[in-house]
Amino acid sequence: MRYLLLLCLALPVAAQSPLAWLAGAWSGTMGRAAIEELWLPPAGNSLLGVSRTVAGGRMVAFEFLRIIEKNGETFYVAQPNGRPPTEFKLISVTPTKAVFENPSHDFPKVITYELTAPDSLTATISGNEKKQEFRFQRTKP
Repeated sequence: MRYLLLLCLALPVAAQSPLAWLAGAWSGTMGRAAIEELWLPPAGNSLLGVSRTVAGGRMVAFEFLRIIEKNGETFYVAQPNGRPPTEFKLISVTPTKAVFENPSHDFPKVITYELTAPDSLTATISGNEKKQEFRFQRTKP
């Protein structure tokens, strides 16, 4: 099993079926805010995503997201509100969970996506003794 995990971490993103479950449209809430996250299916050694948070009828946050293969490794690249990209290295992957880490980043240091049921996704950001969970339901395949 450990060999399989290491093999998956080195494969190009398009060939990584363990990440294909992330593709689709996801929606959730955070207090009174609505959160949407959309991931295109794997293609071209990447997954491409976008997120937005709407509260009071206004967009209050957005994020450009990528999961890419670079130099034989896989990275989650986040650009919240259009800021410069921050990379998080894939450190663990299973058929229903992916964990990305950047120990030198202020917050978050770890980003986890977990498919908790066929149409339920939990995204967790953590680090510096803080943790925040976002729960999503699939809205489109």
